[in-house]
Amino acid sequence: MTQWDKSALRDELLSALGAQLENALRAHSASVEGATHEEAKPENEKDTRALEQSYLARGQAQRLVELKQGVSLVQTIPVGNLGSNARCSLGAVVELEFDSQVETYWLAPAGGGTRLAHDSIQVITPKSPLGRALIGAIVGDCCEAQIGGTIRELEIVGLY
Repeated sequence: MTQWDKSALRDELLSALGAQLENALRAHSASVEGATHEEAKPENEKDTRALEQSYLARGQAQRLVELKQGVSLVQTIPVGNLGSNARCSLGAVVELEFDSQVETYWLAPAGGGTRLAHDSIQVITPKSPLGRALIGAIVGDCCEAQIGGTIRELEIVGLY
């Protein structure tokens, strides 16, 4: 039975999301500058550089909003260990066995795909196929989820 320090996982995920947020902010600032720069003004009716830059800036602004929301949600994630009869829910560390291997995942509201704890835990979200399959499951349950383009049968062998 492995115990995880969920406070440390949360802090590590917040740090990773913070770095993503900083990068997204820099990219957004650069695209806004590109869209409003004097040289971006159309030279003729077919010149769409400024329009394309404004679309890019709008997309990056939406990404900033999503990242900020993700940070807020992760800050409130439950960090206590689950009881022995607990069901898989947000904040759960889940050990899954498939293909004779055990992989460890942390169900968080944002940051899906991020690797934590020296690459030993992968963050999944309830929006992912695996996250959806795990919600409400208990130790010993088997579920199916599409992972890497392949449908796999997984067994929950640990839930913390």
